[in-house]
Amino acid sequence: MKEIQTRNNINASIRIPGSKSISHRALITAGLAKGESRLEAFLDCEDTFRTINGLRDMGIDISAEGDRVLVSGNGGDFDHFVRTKEIFLGNSGTSYRLLLSVAALGQGEYILHGTPRMQERPIGDLVQALNDLGVNVFYLGKDGYPPVSVRAKGIHGGRVRIPGKISSQYISSLLLTGAYGKKDLEIEVIGDLVSRPYVDITIDVMNRFGVQVERDAYAHFKVQAGSRYHPCSFIVDGDISSASYFWGAAAVTGGTIITENIHPYQTRQGDIGLLGVLEEMGCRIIKDTDRVTVQGGQLRGVDVDMGAMPDMVPTLAAVALFAEGKTVIRNVAHLRYKESDRLRDLAVEWVGMGGVVDVLNDGLVIHGGSRLTGRQVDPHHDHRLAMSAGIIGLRVPGVRVIEENCVEKSFPTFWEWWDGL
Repeated sequence: MKEIQTRNNINASIRIPGSKSISHRALITAGLAKGESRLEAFLDCEDTFRTINGLRDMGIDISAEGDRVLVSGNGGDFDHFVRTKEIFLGNSGTSYRLLLSVAALGQGEYILHGTPRMQERPIGDLVQALNDLGVNVFYLGKDGYPPVSVRAKGIHGGRVRIPGKISSQYISSLLLTGAYGKKDLEIEVIGDLVSRPYVDITIDVMNRFGVQVERDAYAHFKVQAGSRYHPCSFIVDGDISSASYFWGAAAVTGGTIITENIHPYQTRQGDIGLLGVLEEMGCRIIKDTDRVTVQGGQLRGVDVDMGAMPDMVPTLAAVALFAEGKTVIRNVAHLRYKESDRLRDLAVEWVGMGGVVDVLNDGLVIHGGSRLTGRQVDPHHDHRLAMSAGIIGLRVPGVRVIEENCVEKSFPTFWEWWDGL
């Protein structure tokens, strides 16, 4: 159990570790390139470990030491094997969804499984899309959810339609392997696509490894068959999701925090949009080429569409408890399918501390200014809820986070750095 120490007027400078989203995608593109790639400033955490092990189980040679990773890619040429290979991916939804399409490129049967929570995270639209592209994917339990069996013999390619309302990772998964199909891959997205910036991240990583994507905004994508990734040296940008907790710390304590290794003018990470929200709430934001400074101020509630940065909802929900008036968070219904049900579980824990929170069909309403009392907080195995509870504990004595090690999913050194503020 981790007890958070209260603090006022924090002044600190933090160098943010590499992006989890970029690290996953760079691993996969490097694994499908022919030859050796070097990844620098790679995020060493539980989720990326799952992707590394998944790729190793598929026969790709990866050597990892801290934030440096060497990947000997196979050029998309997977060895044939006779025995079924089981790949355990924990509760890393990103690893599961992105590697499902990679497994389809193989030659043999893969069974992809994970924790009990993974079996509650939807995968049906991606499975249907892969089957439409000539892959044989079968459910081993409840239809629409892991675990699944992939009887791999490559991806035929062609045109596929897929809903965009559950996860942008379905689109990213198909795009990452699209160049290795027998025919060009064309994806038509049905309805609005959630978490759009993550698709931008995918396409940016693909481009940097040499594969281009034709697109019509977020409605249509095309990848040419026969194009191939090229090995390269790749530096992973700082993780804005991780930086957000330190921005929140500055906001609620009235302090000043500098986050280094953040490139606000170049990044493809949609979470950078939180800076605009914090500024609207009353913080002062200073952007430089390779860092961001956040200075806390008198906070006020906001009404904001968070559909492009859903991972920032717990951070904003923590800050909103200390803002004057109410904060309305909209367009994040898909947060119910993360490591936890982030709408329901967050509301339960915030209310338990004395907060007033309304749960909407697609978001939350947080009424700021309530009298809060420290208590034991259950993050429901969700790293983002645990770290956001850390923000609240800076102002509210007695906040204690159980299962605090769940932060290892994305930020293993978080509590060490938090104590050092």
